[in-house]
Amino acid sequence: MRVLTVLGGAALLLGLAAPAQAAPTPTTDTEVTPSPGAQTVTKAGTNFNNAAAVDAGQPVEVDAATGEYLYWSFAATAGQVHDIAATVTLPPAADRTGDQAWTVEVFDGLRRRQACVDGVQSPVAKTADAEVKLRCTLRRVRSWAEPWSGDPLPGTYYVRLSITAMPEKDLGQPAKVSLLVGADEAGTSADDGELAAPLNPVTKAGTVNAQPSAAPSGSPLAGSSDAGDDGWNWDWLPSLPEFSARWFWTAGGGMLAAIAGVVGFALTRRPRAVR
Repeated sequence: MRVLTVLGGAALLLGLAAPAQAAPTPTTDTEVTPSPGAQTVTKAGTNFNNAAAVDAGQPVEVDAATGEYLYWSFAATAGQVHDIAATVTLPPAADRTGDQAWTVEVFDGLRRRQACVDGVQSPVAKTADAEVKLRCTLRRVRSWAEPWSGDPLPGTYYVRLSITAMPEKDLGQPAKVSLLVGADEAGTSADDGELAAPLNPVTKAGTVNAQPSAAPSGSPLAGSSDAGDDGWNWDWLPSLPEFSARWFWTAGGGMLAAIAGVVGFALTRRPRAVR
């Protein structure tokens, strides 16, 4: 009886602790739907710099070619969980010669690749398949994190859709891509902090630094000029380099070589015949 009582108490404690330890994990059972009245985006970028900007809930419909890299960007705020769903309509099966491996990747504003916690991120389309579906659910965006952690932070995120493996003969065939970025704001994490500035890429050049101001009066540099005290300007003369051990070894080596040449010439010179 004592053993049964102990086992029953342990089971009760585990039952009470299980709900506290279990964390809500996003699943792909829910369908990502576009926002009502959202305008369809019909373009995609070819790299990070010209990625096409989309909003959460804004559908994307793009005509592409197999083998291309397609880029989109979207903004993320703290507390959001983003779900990226993509569908690629493949070329006719009669025109393809083998399987195709597709992948969807997400990068933050610092070009750090973010992990997908749910969804089929890198499916393989068989030759007979008419389309391939990809899914990537990101971790909840935090309001702050340590620099080394790599956790998702507020800012600009990039989606890249590409093919990782396919027959070379199938490159360039037409394909249609449908993509949608969903954002779930059901809850926020208690991070007890706030990010100073979002991780947005720098797309504008900085300003030119101002020229240094003139030296104050009374300073050793005040009133100085390039001209000497005699009124002559010596700027046309080359500046002398900083002397180091290399210069002394070079000069010494040159002098020894000249002496050796003179001595060698004296030893090998034929004496003049006296008439």
